[in-house]
Amino acid sequence: MKPLAELRDVRRIRGLLFDIDETLTTDGRLTAEAYVAMERLRRSGRFAVPITGRPAGWCDHIARMWPVDAVVGENGAFYFSYSDGKLIKRYQDDDRTRARKRARLGAIGERILAQVPGCALASDQAYRETDLAIDFCEDVPALPLETAGRIAALMREAGLTAKVSSIHVNGWFGEYDKLATARQLFAELFSMNLDSANAELAFVGDSPNDAPMFAHFDNSVGVANVARFEGSLEAEPKYLTRGFAGAGFAELVAHLLRAD
Repeated sequence: MKPLAELRDVRRIRGLLFDIDETLTTDGRLTAEAYVAMERLRRSGRFAVPITGRPAGWCDHIARMWPVDAVVGENGAFYFSYSDGKLIKRYQDDDRTRARKRARLGAIGERILAQVPGCALASDQAYRETDLAIDFCEDVPALPLETAGRIAALMREAGLTAKVSSIHVNGWFGEYDKLATARQLFAELFSMNLDSANAELAFVGDSPNDAPMFAHFDNSVGVANVARFEGSLEAEPKYLTRGFAGAGFAELVAHLLRAD
């Protein structure tokens, strides 16, 4: 990974896609520094799009209230956007399919909790529409990354796609991920192809579930705490901030706007 200073020609970058937990936030909190950076990014005329594993209930609020153009949630299960006073929701699955899949997740979660001491259902599980989130270090005493890997393996044995984030292990029925739905969002809302527009966008994240985004974007950035997952990332970011979490996000935004 190269230092952020080596990310050059930032005038070409028209937008930033970004993870939320421990990329935008710091120790689970959205700092004033990070929020102001997000506001500055949007006011500069650039796209601002969170790409997160957080639930539909949170994403409803984010789309409506934050200075963003849209949000991808539950690791690609949907995107929401807010325009002309109306919330637009675009899901990968229809209502009936989501309900059928959701009904199967409860039993899988119970089996995992019984087999992995110390983990718990994520506190935001009640606000999720498509996935199972198991907490390994947010509201429970932190478990080792090896335990997160075991949870992911149990999810895959049950037929789920599973990804490890900085705080949860998420599992869902389906082949979509953050990148697939980001592609759909940019095509449908902005008439942009993420392949041909690669050099015009950047992505910043911090954990293994960001790997598809790290792999795709030439301008992919990790905040400094991504080093926690060294050796367990399927793809690494190309650049690295000095700052951790929200401070690293603000550092990246300042770097992108320095030519303005």
